[in-house]
Amino acid sequence: MSSPSIPVLTVPALPPIIGVVASRLLNPCQQKMLDEVTRQLNARGIITVLLNAETDVALTALIQQATPLALRGLLLLPGNKAISACNLPVLEIDAEPEWQADALRAGEVTAALLLAQGHQRFGFLQSQPGDMAQKQSYCTTLQAAGMTLDAELTAGADDRDGAYQAMMQYLKKTRAAERIQALFCESDLLAFGAIQAVRDFGQGTHLAVAGFGDSEEARSPTWHLTSWSPDIRQLIGRALDRWLGQQAENSGEEGQLQQRHSHSGKVIPGEMSACGCAFRH
Repeated sequence: MSSPSIPVLTVPALPPIIGVVASRLLNPCQQKMLDEVTRQLNARGIITVLLNAETDVALTALIQQATPLALRGLLLLPGNKAISACNLPVLEIDAEPEWQADALRAGEVTAALLLAQGHQRFGFLQSQPGDMAQKQSYCTTLQAAGMTLDAELTAGADDRDGAYQAMMQYLKKTRAAERIQALFCESDLLAFGAIQAVRDFGQGTHLAVAGFGDSEEARSPTWHLTSWSPDIRQLIGRALDRWLGQQAENSGEEGQLQQRHSHSGKVIPGEMSACGCAFRH
């Protein structure tokens, strides 16, 4: 009597796996980017593995640990850099032409808005020293209008506490007549810290503030932050299409500056008077 045959299990080909490099995940902009990147990659049949590393050493260790997964490449969210020794294909979102063009547009439009408010002295708040695209176009637009960048503040990290300390220190050491009247921040998180420092400093100080990223918190009555809103879906989609050798489609949409109240720097009649942020200015 022959033994019953055993059915053969057919194992489908495993889907490709890409490592998404991210750090500072408490930053709302990073969270938005991570959500959109993983959604779009998963829709393309690609599995993602989160590599949360802030240093080259930590990233190298994570890549080695992920060796059994046979990673096909690394995708770096904005603010993260690849290690030089990595032999995997790498996509840096904020180095892509669409992202750079959007950041340049952000600086230009934000500067134009602040100039239109009649502000005369301008500042820029960044996490680390460097020449990022939005700061370059911000300065260029100011110069075209006969203005200069009067203060360049550095928070030391992309967090609101660092921004708070940098702004508070600036307010304490700068005479009232010489202080900036308007500030463009590298991220919404830095803008929140700067605004809170101005409020806590008091002494009748007013400062117009604009951010970048248009996070959910920016829309709250606490801040009512004017912020640049990049079209993240299109920026990521076009970068992924090019990286994966697919056909990139342009929806024709662009990032926009979401105007709220913070760019005025003080209470203005009308809608702002009824807003929760009014008494904090």
